[in-house]
Amino acid sequence: MKRSLMKTTIILLMALFVWGCAANGPIETIPAFTPHEFNANQYSSAVDNFLVILDASGSMAENYRGNNKLTIEKALVSRMNKTLPEMGQQCGLRFFGHDGNTSKASSLLCGMSTYSTDKFAKGLNKLKGAWGGSPLDVALNAAGHDFSSLSGTKALIVITDAKGMVTKSSKAIEAAKKLKAKFGSSLCIYPVLVGNDVKGTKFMKKLAEIGGCGFFSNADKLLTSTGMAKYVDDVFLSMKKQPVISMKQDSDHDGVDDSMDKCPNTPENVSVDKNGCPFDSDKDGVFDYKDKCPDTPIGAPVNSMGCWTIPNILFGFDKYQINSASLKNIDNSVAVLEKNPSIKIIIKGYTDNIGSKKYNEILSVKRAESVKRYFVNKGINAQRFKIEGFGFSNPFATNKTQQGRALNRRVELYPVR
Repeated sequence: MKRSLMKTTIILLMALFVWGCAANGPIETIPAFTPHEFNANQYSSAVDNFLVILDASGSMAENYRGNNKLTIEKALVSRMNKTLPEMGQQCGLRFFGHDGNTSKASSLLCGMSTYSTDKFAKGLNKLKGAWGGSPLDVALNAAGHDFSSLSGTKALIVITDAKGMVTKSSKAIEAAKKLKAKFGSSLCIYPVLVGNDVKGTKFMKKLAEIGGCGFFSNADKLLTSTGMAKYVDDVFLSMKKQPVISMKQDSDHDGVDDSMDKCPNTPENVSVDKNGCPFDSDKDGVFDYKDKCPDTPIGAPVNSMGCWTIPNILFGFDKYQINSASLKNIDNSVAVLEKNPSIKIIIKGYTDNIGSKKYNEILSVKRAESVKRYFVNKGINAQRFKIEGFGFSNPFATNKTQQGRALNRRVELYPVR
């Protein structure tokens, strides 16, 4: 009887644990990041002044998908700082929290002064913890003073989990309306939500509505290299009007003279560096605009789409065993994994289109498992791998020829940092 009761208790505790994990959402690591480099010859600053307001209240110490929200917030601002070019803007960094609803509840960490990447980073590093209430209204009122002596356009970026914030009878909403009334069309508000609080989302969208010319964002979308580059472009930058030049001088219209262009025939509207070449953030040899698998680790072999694929790890028809001719290529990937111990890998298996969908999905999983088993036997921790099988979906080549079907019987590796 006692053993039966104990088993029942253990099962209930395990069920509660699983339910709790599901309620908090899947655990996710902050994605790898390489800052996008904007060509100063192509852009000018769209704002004369900007102020970033950070939430340092107690709720920011709570966990969200494997990290506390303050860590996510600081990572977001750090990545924005590394991406944003220095163009003479006036800037400031302010936080709210810690000391409740008092005059000390919001302070400047840096600014208002000419924007400098180094100074901004030092200001961000001053924020060490999260506690206390959420007096966003105090920070918004202080922002009015921060901007008061500055002329020109102004961007106000408010980053918070908005926990407990409501749109009705809200001091923060009233403070935002007062701020907008003071500066009018020169002020745009850009709220960024950390987390997925439903009421918080509604509150932040209301802030954006009050600002009129800003927009709402979620931090989850801005942590990647591509997401942050687009955000900085949309909020802070304006494309310069390029001088009209002859076709002989700039045939691909990328803003780089043909005599200096090392990558001629770049597609239109693709951002390029000073040499006229599109960006390749993960240095895998595939330009970002073509890369279907960004953030591939350095040294990993990729296919024409930029996806980490073990070369020549192609399987015989209806087979999932790795042949000996492929081992050298797999060992090269083992070396990449050993040099990058923080990377976790999704191993994706594929097949050709001969046979039923269900059968090929099972076969594709077996192919992925074969590669995982080889990695583990080479000393790579099994916990670093996740297996997925896609059957004959997402073909790399045509299935109408024998050669194309052979190329589709493959595995691909997708890094997750």
